[in-house]
Amino acid sequence: MNSISEMSTISEYSGILDLSHCQLCPRRCGVDRVKGETGFCGETARIRAARAALHFDEEPVISGRSGSGAVFFTGCSLGCVFCQNTSIAHRAEDSRARYEVTTERLTDIFLSLQEQGAANINLVTPTHFVPLLIPALKSAKKKGLHIPVVYNTGSYERPKALRALEGLVDIWLADLKYVSPELSAGFSHAPDYWEYASASIAEMVRQCPSPLFSDGTSRLDAEDDADDPLMVRGVIVRHLALPGCADDSKKVLRYLHRTYGDSIFISLMNQYTPNGRVAGDPQLGRRLSPGEYDALVDYAIRIGVQNGFIQEEGTATDAYVPSFDGTGVIPPAPSKTP
Repeated sequence: MNSISEMSTISEYSGILDLSHCQLCPRRCGVDRVKGETGFCGETARIRAARAALHFDEEPVISGRSGSGAVFFTGCSLGCVFCQNTSIAHRAEDSRARYEVTTERLTDIFLSLQEQGAANINLVTPTHFVPLLIPALKSAKKKGLHIPVVYNTGSYERPKALRALEGLVDIWLADLKYVSPELSAGFSHAPDYWEYASASIAEMVRQCPSPLFSDGTSRLDAEDDADDPLMVRGVIVRHLALPGCADDSKKVLRYLHRTYGDSIFISLMNQYTPNGRVAGDPQLGRRLSPGEYDALVDYAIRIGVQNGFIQEEGTATDAYVPSFDGTGVIPPAPSKTP
């Protein structure tokens, strides 16, 4: 039987977590995912994932030396035309890399990644599966999951849904893609992106108001990124610089620094890589120039950003997209007895 406090929590979030009339993300499609209907995200009430493995391409404080235990979920509540993971994020793409998993299997996946030495459990694009992730995370923690849980999101969230995760997520790894509604409408089919993303990041910071690293400090002082301690609690906000969008990028950086100062880390990314969907586009059909990125880094330094990550040249490549082949998701075949 549930305790009174547990029943209170269930009641408080029952509406937003009800997948039979889905209101989970800002699109509020209202479809009955329990009966197999799909809305914008393209997913029913059954968890699907494409890969669960050690991942080394996150920020140094997330990947560390042993790798982040990344679980790549399929589907997405955003529709970014430049998405690098388009083969699993967009419903119209190849569905062969989408493997159904139960909450029990997901619990086992979390524990397996921990056994492999993962620095954390990294939930990649989890928004549309939150009601199903909650029992999987609770079960895993009861069974011995002790490494941090990372919620890796495009930030097109409803803050109330994020509040239902309080106590289950240790690190919020969030995007802040745009301020401009014209850009978010044109590139991600979400003119209200700023409204929800900024409110969602505020909720993340409420839950994790200051960073904490494995060495007990809240700052990074090592000269070599490889020597950085792992983050165990906090908020990292990523901004992917897009070609020709410097003014909006500066607005993002300025807002984050003025609002949160050193209580968050800002990750300024230069890895934008045009995909086939934007080939020939006059703006998005090219990579970011080194000059464009360097100017944004200089701007961030000039306005006083200290808690930040930047990327070296050479990250704008498809090599950073992992193979979505069911690794770690498909249960291992039972061993044959002699």
